[in-house]
Amino acid sequence: MTQKVLIDNYEITPTKLETENEGKRKVYLEFLVEHKDYHDITTLLYKNDFTVNVPEIALQFEATITNYSTSITNLYEEGAVGEYRLELTEK
Repeated sequence: MTQKVLIDNYEITPTKLETENEGKRKVYLEFLVEHKDYHDITTLLYKNDFTVNVPEIALQFEATITNYSTSITNLYEEGAVGEYRLELTEK
């Protein structure tokens, strides 16, 4: 089963998901972003304060971005797809 991650109720299906529960909880995920979703995901990530929810493992916490990168900087082009890597750490 593919786990879904909800960031402020925005659903992401990661290609890779790791969680850490020692000390401050963390979620590390990699996911693909298509041209059509670029604006929504970018606007979401600019907030930098989130409720993270991984329903399949009953994990939910308030978080901020502690690491972020992307394989592409120009997703404005039709058909472009970028891989995002995101680490969210409990506040």
